[in-house]
Amino acid sequence: MQSSQWKITVEADPDAALRAEILAPLVAHNEAAAGPGRWGTLAITVRDSGDKVVGGLWGQTGYGFLFVELLALGPAKGLGLGREVMMLAEAEAKRRGLLGIWLDTWTFQAPDFYPKLGFVECGRITDYPPRHDRIFYVKRFA
Repeated sequence: MQSSQWKITVEADPDAALRAEILAPLVAHNEAAAGPGRWGTLAITVRDSGDKVVGGLWGQTGYGFLFVELLALGPAKGLGLGREVMMLAEAEAKRRGLLGIWLDTWTFQAPDFYPKLGFVECGRITDYPPRHDRIFYVKRFA
């Protein structure tokens, strides 16, 4: 699609540099409206006896919240380590002065796990993927 001033292109093989270019005006707009996001990263690893990473948590912090992007335990699943990892994440979020944690999961993953940790459902996309729902949870610290 083209106009006299703008050209819209589907990029065949986008990379991180292109993402940064696309993101820059959005970050500028957001910071003008809401102030600096104070972005950061959080990682908590689960390692085997040989110190190999077999799972863990990956998250991003910004605007006062931790977003848990990934929580995967691989062969360590079902041993109570998920709870331990989430408790460490919460402790670290509080140490960083954050207001809470948000995340999403699918109905075929662990939708019953998060409410047991004090998370409240705050949104849902039904039939995504087909026959399943994507559920969004939030936990605000008191």
